[in-house]
Amino acid sequence: MSDKEVRTITKKEATYFIINIHYLHRFPSMSFIFGLFENDELIGVCTYGKPPSYSLQKGICGKEYSPIVWELNRLVLKYNRKNEASYFIGQTFKLLPKPIIIVSFADPSQSHLGIIYQATNFIYTGLSAKRTNWVVKGKENLHGITIADEFRGVPNRSQAMRDKYGNDFTLVERVRKHRYIKILGSKTDVKKILKTLKYKIYPYPKVS
Repeated sequence: MSDKEVRTITKKEATYFIINIHYLHRFPSMSFIFGLFENDELIGVCTYGKPPSYSLQKGICGKEYSPIVWELNRLVLKYNRKNEASYFIGQTFKLLPKPIIIVSFADPSQSHLGIIYQATNFIYTGLSAKRTNWVVKGKENLHGITIADEFRGVPNRSQAMRDKYGNDFTLVERVRKHRYIKILGSKTDVKKILKTLKYKIYPYPKVS
């Protein structure tokens, strides 16, 4: 893929891919934004940001390593040709600060199994925990944690939400997603961090 190049891009450059092509149609937290270019045409976007849940950040390898936990939260390709995704992700690894712990999720409701993470040697740690999402009509573009934050610290938050939004507020069971983890750094760093992994490692899920 010598005709391709991966480099840092701006949020503005990534907007069309994230809002119009990705199935969630909303911005995640983005601290590292990379573009895949072919003959100077932007054909892919990959973003990394802090996971919205701090409990996830410290739950992977403990509080000590929580500052270096980042989520690969968007991977969008215009054409999605063979080996393009794995090449793209592999190139972004070279541009990220290290050591780093990357977590990413594959959504079964979108028929995603995480094949791309398997191809790039992520660790598979099973399904995410059972949780409910906070949903407000007219704010479907916001993450459930962002909506819940409106009443953070208020006793009985769910009732406070119902009092404000009435029937426009609902609790929806969240789809359990396939959770993948990648540790990047020197051999010493990777070995040291891997020893602190809190999740059990499972064989990769396969197409049934």
